[in-house]
Amino acid sequence: MKKTLLSLLVIAGFLLLPLVLNAQSGRNKLPAKPLPSEKSSTEKSSAEKPTEPDPGVNESKINPEGETVEGDVIRTDTALVTVPVTVMDRSGRYVPLLRREHFRILENGVEQKIAYFATNDSPFTVILLIDTSGSTHYRLDDIQDAAINFVSKLKSNDSVMVMSFDDRIDVLCKPTTDRDEIEKAIRRTRTGGGTRLYDAVEDILKKQLNTISGRKAVVLFTDGVDTTSRRASYDSTMRLAEESDAPIYSVDYDTRGGVSPVTGLPTPGGGGGGTIFGWPIPRPGIPGSTGGGGGIGDYRLAVRYLHELSDVTGGRFYSGDSMFGIAQAFTWIAEELGRQYSLGYYPTTRGKDGERRQIKVRMTEKDLVVRSRDSYIYSEPPKAAKDAK
Repeated sequence: MKKTLLSLLVIAGFLLLPLVLNAQSGRNKLPAKPLPSEKSSTEKSSAEKPTEPDPGVNESKINPEGETVEGDVIRTDTALVTVPVTVMDRSGRYVPLLRREHFRILENGVEQKIAYFATNDSPFTVILLIDTSGSTHYRLDDIQDAAINFVSKLKSNDSVMVMSFDDRIDVLCKPTTDRDEIEKAIRRTRTGGGTRLYDAVEDILKKQLNTISGRKAVVLFTDGVDTTSRRASYDSTMRLAEESDAPIYSVDYDTRGGVSPVTGLPTPGGGGGGTIFGWPIPRPGIPGSTGGGGGIGDYRLAVRYLHELSDVTGGRFYSGDSMFGIAQAFTWIAEELGRQYSLGYYPTTRGKDGERRQIKVRMTEKDLVVRSRDSYIYSEPPKAAKDAK
């Protein structure tokens, strides 16, 4: 009897052993991931739903800075055209919190898909370009104070690059958010000789802006009278400006000074020159200047240049005929930059290098006023140009 019972227990043990081993081995085993081809019916139905974007373009993604860019697609056959946009209501107040669907862009009358959108909360990079030629000799301290005050009005996460020009072009600090470094760079500006305005503008448009991504702008402070440029000209810089994707805000500060009502000579508070019955008179040579220029024709040309430079880039021109006017211009520029949107699109039709194209930005909401550049010069992307050849 005992032998029979023992035999039954041994047989039962052998029968239960595989079940015990299988249970122990399954405690720490993770469930196997289904293969891509083994998706559930729910996942399949979701993946097969049609999407809104154009063929080959994925949905846009929004990064933490509130900047929207086209996701997972790199276009090598078409260049992105970016358009800074300022929106106001009929009372002249800036309109915040707009979204991409509130905007429409037309190129040569044909609506374009907005592939890039940056809100007015996105960080800005501002290139601050200060004229330190001899004509600023008596006003440089005031100009420095106004420039520092301007920087203080920008948002804390906005970057500033400081450059100066006279008969030299100096980069005093690279783009940074460090306000102490920016202030020290502005204070390092020193009055020099002639005015290489066109060369300085060319340097920014050809070199500096290409190293900056995201929202960007140039703020230019000068009397606008070029005297010593060696490479660039009025026309060459204007062509570059039309191809640029950054607005240029120009402040024309008056370096001609006043005229004594007794002697008719320039007063010490200015850089020479003055006005008679509202007309500017030529400025005499002043310490550190190369002399020449500054006549009525020179100043008319200077104002026209600065006006046009701002107009073709979608910026704005300000006339700082006094230090109060300069400070006010700084305030207005800082306010506008802090409320500006940036749109971008890939042109649906390819064009020729140097072809001018018209841009029209419209709003879906009524009673809103839009200000932006109204045209640009088409530039063939490098790969497309190579393929064409």
